[in-house]
Amino acid sequence: MGIQGFLIIIGLLVLWLVGISYFMIRTQRAFSHFTKGVAKKDLRTVLEHLAKSFDSLSKDLEGLEKLVQTEVVSSRKHVQKVGLLRFNPFSDTGGNQSFVLCLLDEGNNGIVVTSLHSRDQTRTYAKQVINGRGEGQALSREEEEAIKIALKQDKKRLKE
Repeated sequence: MGIQGFLIIIGLLVLWLVGISYFMIRTQRAFSHFTKGVAKKDLRTVLEHLAKSFDSLSKDLEGLEKLVQTEVVSSRKHVQKVGLLRFNPFSDTGGNQSFVLCLLDEGNNGIVVTSLHSRDQTRTYAKQVINGRGEGQALSREEEEAIKIALKQDKKRLKE
């Protein structure tokens, strides 16, 4: 075996050392990542630390799930459907300056606000809506239409 064979063996050994060094550096980085915040850096301590972290994160997740569920239940009472209708109730005024606004929650409960605009004054009325129907007072044709507009939003949302 001559000098060429010797150089080939040295070249292979250098490649082997570079490969082993690369894998050692990767292993050291991974180990350092797992041992952050751990004073004693043996495998048992690291695993115990990871288990405690996992338990803590699991408890946090349970708390967040309960909070989300509470918010979902609470959001059912918020305004979710809106119906707006503009109209002109009087022939002597121009434009559709009067309006009816219907605000309903998930259970179709809420209010209808009517604003009638004339030359001399503007009047505003509010009526209660329960289960998509006027409660306690008769509704005008425009108020009924605003409720229908609001209820249609629920059907559109269900299709999406």
